[in-house]
Amino acid sequence: MSAPGSTRLYALDALRGLAVFLMMEQHLGIWLWRIPAGGAKRFPGLVAFNALGGMAAPLFISLAGVGGALMLERAGAGSPAQDRVLARRGLALIGFGYALNLMTPRWLGPLSWFVLHLIGFGLLTLPLWRRLASSRLLALAGALVVATPLAHAWLGTPLRLGFNRMADHSRPGGALRLALVEGHFPIIPWLALFLVGVVVGRWISAGQRGRVARLAGGLVIAGALLGAVRALTRADALPLYDWIPRPVGLRAFYVALDFYPAHPPILALLSGLALGLIYLATGPRVAGRFHRRHPLVTLGRASLTLLIVHVVLFNGGAHALELYLGLSARVTLLIIGVWTALCLLLVRRWERAGFRYGAEWLLRRLAG
Repeated sequence: MSAPGSTRLYALDALRGLAVFLMMEQHLGIWLWRIPAGGAKRFPGLVAFNALGGMAAPLFISLAGVGGALMLERAGAGSPAQDRVLARRGLALIGFGYALNLMTPRWLGPLSWFVLHLIGFGLLTLPLWRRLASSRLLALAGALVVATPLAHAWLGTPLRLGFNRMADHSRPGGALRLALVEGHFPIIPWLALFLVGVVVGRWISAGQRGRVARLAGGLVIAGALLGAVRALTRADALPLYDWIPRPVGLRAFYVALDFYPAHPPILALLSGLALGLIYLATGPRVAGRFHRRHPLVTLGRASLTLLIVHVVLFNGGAHALELYLGLSARVTLLIIGVWTALCLLLVRRWERAGFRYGAEWLLRRLAG
């Protein structure tokens, strides 16, 4: 890894590589495995392995904020040219997101708001956020989280969202409703992770990694405390609904291991864990192990390409070949292993060509 302020932080690429692996193993497990009756009890290891994939999106979003902040630091404060590059990259990523929607109609709707859209929106608006002090960015991130149960209560958003609902743009508000509140990764609250990432990027650039650790720990504790409020309320040990309207309180402290939608407890926990990984990876002892040819680094530098390719290949392909939810646990694990090994081999060779003609290359050509 390079030192802060130099050309590239390979530790962040390595974390993107980890996120790529977690994303792919979870998606392949969900799409291919024919879960038998009592699957969680019969295959606890596979279920836990699959659940680890839930860290992928929080990592991607947090790292996008960190990377955007570091890009601005390298360009110098108030660079209009860099602002234009960020805005173009944001628009291009949103375009990639909608293209992916159209390529995977069995998974996403044409106007679904997925992780690419959210990261694209973050980069598009980063020229606005960079003008705010870090304390104000953190306050804005907190406000987005607080607004989440309020928005859900107002719209009557279910406590658990299915994929059909997250792709349904026929409800009042249409695509804007999906982008703001009820999509896969809506702006409320997921932009909070991007904004926190921007602050963390500033701290890393300034050599203040200790602040990252403290924020990570605080978020994990906050997530646990929010979950404890829910537990105490269910046990009638805390009269929560005497203080907060039930539709709001139920959503503010609801505990679920997934994030469709993302309620404050799981959001705080996942954000804290993502920041903890960033803190660990950027430490001198760990960071020094990463270099341009490291397997995780090359995987991370091809993250956009691999996201698009694996979704089209395995979601679209599984449906076309009638293999969707049709394979045993053993075969599914074998496919995950072979696909991961193939990706590691190919991107390592592709790195020598500068990832030419990939999605990242195209993004740079389109946006600078």
